[in-house]
Amino acid sequence: MSRSHGGTSAFERLRARLDEGSDACEECGFVDDAGEWEAVTTGATVEYRRECPSCGTERVRRYRL
Repeated sequence: MSRSHGGTSAFERLRARLDEGSDACEECGFVDDAGEWEAVTTGATVEYRRECPSCGTERVRRYRL
């Protein structure tokens, strides 16, 4: 896998790719330039979450390992 997205681990590279996507909330359209994806893993899955500071809508991306 290419390291062009930065980071040393696969998780860091995936988060960097998610950060490259749209920062606009899918519900209200608010653009959150400062927001970041939070990662949680259970060992079997990795879940990235991001909450809109304007309306509270949570975006979730889940990946099974």
